[in-house]
Amino acid sequence: MDWNSRRINAVIENALLEDRATRDATTYACIDPQQRAAATIVAKQDCILAGLGVIGRILDAFARLDGTVVSHPEIISHPEIFDGVRLHRGQQAAVIRHNARVVLSCERVILNFVQRLSGIATLTRQFVDAVAGTGARILDTRKTVPGMRMLDKYAVRCGGGLNHRLDLSDGVLIKHNHVALAGGIAPALERAHRNRRGEQPIEIEVRSLAELEQALEHQAEAILLDNMSVDDVRTAVERVARHTRHLQLECSGGITLANVRQYAEAGVDFISVGALTHSAAAADMSLRVTPD
Repeated sequence: MDWNSRRINAVIENALLEDRATRDATTYACIDPQQRAAATIVAKQDCILAGLGVIGRILDAFARLDGTVVSHPEIISHPEIFDGVRLHRGQQAAVIRHNARVVLSCERVILNFVQRLSGIATLTRQFVDAVAGTGARILDTRKTVPGMRMLDKYAVRCGGGLNHRLDLSDGVLIKHNHVALAGGIAPALERAHRNRRGEQPIEIEVRSLAELEQALEHQAEAILLDNMSVDDVRTAVERVARHTRHLQLECSGGITLANVRQYAEAGVDFISVGALTHSAAAADMSLRVTPD
C-alpha cells in the first residue's frame, strides 16, 4: 500500500476536516501546547490488524492543516506486529509518542480508520479460514464506502482475500442490467467481444443453468454464478468441466459464513462476498493516553 498516495492523503485530510480536528475546543482549553503524550492502541477483542501505516499519515496531515505544529511522531510497534497479523484481546498494536494536543485531536480519526480496516480484515480472515483446503479463493466487491475503496480493499488483502475489480475500468463484467439493456446474453457477449479494450477477459453473470448454457455458447471467458443454490453451482461446475475451454467460475449472492464452505466444496474457483466491505463490524480497539 502506498500510504503517501494523493488519494489516501485526500481521504485522511477530509476525515480530519470533517472532525474539525485543528479546532478541538476541549483539547485547546485543557492541554498545555508543549505537553507530550504516549498513546497506546490496544485491541479489545481478537482481530486481524490492518491500517498501521495510516497513523503516521494522519498525524502528518494534521500538521499540514494546522500550520503551526511540526510533525515528528514516533510510532512504535513490536517487530512481530504488522498489518495482517492476529491480535489477541489486550494486546498492543502500537505506541504513538507525540505532542499531546495533536494526539488527542487525532484520536478519533486514527481509531476510525484502524478499527474499520481491522474489522474488514478480521471478517475476511473468517471467510478465508472457512474455505481453507478447498481451492476456492475469497474475493471482495465494489460495495465499499465511497472514497474508501483503496483502503477497504487493502484491508481485504490483509485478511487473506483477493481484490476483484478496483473500479469499472478494471475488466469486463456483464451483469443483469447490461444483459437487459443489450437485449439478452447473446448480443451482450457479441458486443463485448467486438468492443472490449485490449485483452480484458469477459466475465458474465448468470442466474440459472439455462443462462449458463447461453454464456458458454457465446464465448464467455469467465462466469459469475449469481444467487444460485449449492446444488446448481455443483451442476454448473460439472458442466463447465466438460466444456472445450477452461473457464474460471465465481459464485456470489447470499454467501455467509454458515454456507460458504458448501459453495467452496462445490468446486468454484472464486467466491465473492460483498459483506467483507459493506457489513464488516469495526474491530473493538482503544487508544490509552498517558503523559510522556
